[in-house]
Amino acid sequence: MAHFCGSKYGVAVASCTDALFLSFKYRKARHVIFPARTYISAVFSAMHAGATIDFDDIEWSGAYKLEPYDVIDSAGRLNRGMYQGGLHCVSFHARKIIPIGRGGMILTDDEKAYKWFRKARFDGRNPEVPFKEDDVESDGWNCYMTPEQASRGLQLLEGLKPDLPDAYSSRDYPDLREMTIFKKMKLYVVA
Repeated sequence: MAHFCGSKYGVAVASCTDALFLSFKYRKARHVIFPARTYISAVFSAMHAGATIDFDDIEWSGAYKLEPYDVIDSAGRLNRGMYQGGLHCVSFHARKIIPIGRGGMILTDDEKAYKWFRKARFDGRNPEVPFKEDDVESDGWNCYMTPEQASRGLQLLEGLKPDLPDAYSSRDYPDLREMTIFKKMKLYVVA
C-alpha cells in the first residue's frame, strides 16, 4: 500500500479514525481546525487525543489537511502516488475505495514515526517480540488491523485502477456546528 501511494512506510490500523487518533497523539496536537462538514469520528479522534477543535468553512474532495499539523484525512481518496508528505491517513471501510469492512493506514516517510506507530497501535508492544518477553516502554492502544483484513486489502489493491475519483467530499456531510454536542462546547468558527 505504501508503494502504491508513494510513501516509504505504511502502518495498518483498525480504522481511519484510529489512524487520525494516533497521528494526533504522535504530533501531540493541542488544537486542530476541521472542515465544518466532515465525518464526526474524525473530529472525535482529535478530541480523544487531547486536542481542542474549531470548525472552518473548508470545501474539500477526497482529502483535507488538518491545520496546523501535517496530518491529512484521506478517507475518501486512494490513488497511485497520492502521498505528498506528512502523516497521511486512509480508510478501508466497507463503503470506501478498498472495501475490506474496516481498516485504515498511516502513510509516512518518517522512520521514527513509523516505528512509534507500529508499537502504539499494538498496545505499546513490539510486534516482533512475544508478549511474555516484551518490555513495554510507552503508551499504546489496541487498534491494529487484523491479518485477515490486511490480506483482503492487499488482494483488492492488485485490481485497483491507478486514478479513481474521490469517494466523498464536504457536500456529503452535515454541518457539524449544528449538532447538539458541538453547540454545547465553547467553539468558535475561524473566519
